[in-house]
Amino acid sequence: MDIAFLVLLAPLSLLAVAATHWTANARDRRFAASASYMAVLGSLGVAAVSAAAVAIWGSVSTSLIGFGEVGLALRLDPLSVTMFLLVAFVGLIVVRFSRNYLDGDPRQDRFFAGLCMTLAAVILLILAGNVWHLVAAWIATSLALHRLLVFYPDRPRAIAAARKKFLAARLGDGCLVIAAFLVTGHFGTADIGKLLALAASPAVEATAGLTAAAVLIALAALLKSAQFPAHGWLIEVMETPTPVSALLHAGIVNAGGFLILRFADLMVLSPAAMILLTAIGGLTAIFGSLVMLCQTSAKVSLAYSTVAQMGFMMLQCGLGVFPIALLHIVAHSLYKAHAFLSAGAAAEAVAAARPGAQVPSGIRQGTAGWKVAVITVIVAGIAAYSLAAGQPAMVALGVIIAAGLSQFVVAGSVGGPVPLRRTAGIAVLLTLIWAGLHTGAYAIHGAHLPPPPSLGAGQIAMLIFIVAGFIGAAIVQWLAPVKSHSQRWQAIRCALANGLYTNAVFDRIATALVPSQALRS
Repeated sequence: MDIAFLVLLAPLSLLAVAATHWTANARDRRFAASASYMAVLGSLGVAAVSAAAVAIWGSVSTSLIGFGEVGLALRLDPLSVTMFLLVAFVGLIVVRFSRNYLDGDPRQDRFFAGLCMTLAAVILLILAGNVWHLVAAWIATSLALHRLLVFYPDRPRAIAAARKKFLAARLGDGCLVIAAFLVTGHFGTADIGKLLALAASPAVEATAGLTAAAVLIALAALLKSAQFPAHGWLIEVMETPTPVSALLHAGIVNAGGFLILRFADLMVLSPAAMILLTAIGGLTAIFGSLVMLCQTSAKVSLAYSTVAQMGFMMLQCGLGVFPIALLHIVAHSLYKAHAFLSAGAAAEAVAAARPGAQVPSGIRQGTAGWKVAVITVIVAGIAAYSLAAGQPAMVALGVIIAAGLSQFVVAGSVGGPVPLRRTAGIAVLLTLIWAGLHTGAYAIHGAHLPPPPSLGAGQIAMLIFIVAGFIGAAIVQWLAPVKSHSQRWQAIRCALANGLYTNAVFDRIATALVPSQALRS
């Protein structure tokens, strides 16, 4: 047996603990939390050993356990071990939090069983070395998560969220299955390592079949990561237990991004797929960031921020800056795990950090904060152009990040010149940290992920439109306090607060297609 198969101890131990929970008697149920914690802790140890092994010996793929081209195989490379470490770490935090959160709940053993099953499915997904193994784990992740979403079947909004998630997941599953048939049929292998090597070969031609496969993979990823307009279910998972919300927002929603990164060598062969990721990702990021600011609930605002962040990550994937997208996944996961598991403190922080909470007084006092913000965007854009050696994707991302930091500068202008200078200094420091992290991401993962493809005139035009949209969103935030009493603005704000009513439309479709009785565990 390949030594790499020892990594299977992580998901197998989680599945064993889940099976024990399902069959445990009342006397043994008090050990559910401890057994789950030890299994996830062991998984984190296995992930650390796997990362060290890849760093020393390089990537490795195991032999196939199965028949023909269908079966179980593992692939350990920088991408998979990075995600393995992330999932195990976030899982450990969520399980530890759940020990106190569900203490005394009569069904806590069932909850930990579902949690262990979900984590095992996610680990099998990110370690997959065979296309059909990946497809099976992709579907299993969704089905295992479903049991957690309906853990409280008497909560109507939880059922509504599960219904929409169920519909979006099945559509995504169908796209991925068809893509798997197209890809394996074209390359004649289901081994992911061999498939990626063939896709990266200069001799490969982007046939209609490969283009269709890449577009279907992009659609599967977009549906998995709650992209507009199929984002509503992610907002409503607040009715599930808090650990489930944390696991979903910090981990499972990133599966779409992982799928794109795993098949990055294939995705860059299809300009259509990359344009789709760029367009939908950019639209979702702008939409989510605007709607987030119009929410009265801090937790819902955090949920919409996840939608926006996933959109930004898909935008990065569409632009072909894959190492930066992976960095985004890691950073966002750690932040959201902390935010949801400390929801009370996070609610206060979000309420205090909203531009609308501080900017009005500053603007009405006539401070030049917004002018400083505009200058910040211009200077950062010039700097990004210089540092990126003229790469349009990097220039665009630099300007977008600057637009976000400009909000921070405007908020700091409320207190006068001294806080403004302090805030501007912090913004410069954050920019340097951002540049350093991106450099590190490329140093670690740049050799294992394809370089950004050349952008055509149409793609550059679309990118300019997206960047203009981000700057426009920033301008709306700067001017919103001044226009807050305008009837037109109040109508726009009402529409944004309701997510432009797209969620209601999707809810009606899901209700018609998926009855509530089919969703209850």
